[in-house]
Amino acid sequence: MSGKRSGGATRATVVLSGAGVAFSEHPYRHDPAAASYGVEAAEALGLPPEQVFKTLLTRVDGRLVVGIVSVSEQLDLKALAAAVGGRKAALADPTDAERATGHVVGGISPVGQRRRHPTVLDDSALAFDLVYVSGGRRGLDLGLAPDDLVRVTGAVVAAIGR
Repeated sequence: MSGKRSGGATRATVVLSGAGVAFSEHPYRHDPAAASYGVEAAEALGLPPEQVFKTLLTRVDGRLVVGIVSVSEQLDLKALAAAVGGRKAALADPTDAERATGHVVGGISPVGQRRRHPTVLDDSALAFDLVYVSGGRRGLDLGLAPDDLVRVTGAVVAAIGR
């Protein structure tokens, strides 16, 4: 599991531990003025941006859907909609995203959300032994195998980044 703790468990770390998923915690000092939370995390942790993934909440035909893409890419909303059998997708309102996940924007983890939402992971994640996602708060990323991320979130894997 995880080595040293970074100042308390989050829902994401509790869920991963409970599921028996090996993960590592990577805390960093969050800058409130950062323009991009994901790029900030990659730079602070010295990781390639292609290996650090952001979690975006969307609405596909009215229902909430989670899209997980590399911080070096943008989410292709049409591809996301198609991956879940929908037609039209748009980014969810940040307030709705926080309410639905229980995490703050910039710290939304794909793991440990209040409710489970359909989730799509960009297929580029499978090129890595480990990917890094938000740990459920700003200033904390978690490293885990992409297959474990798929298993614990129930994600579909599809090409949703561009």
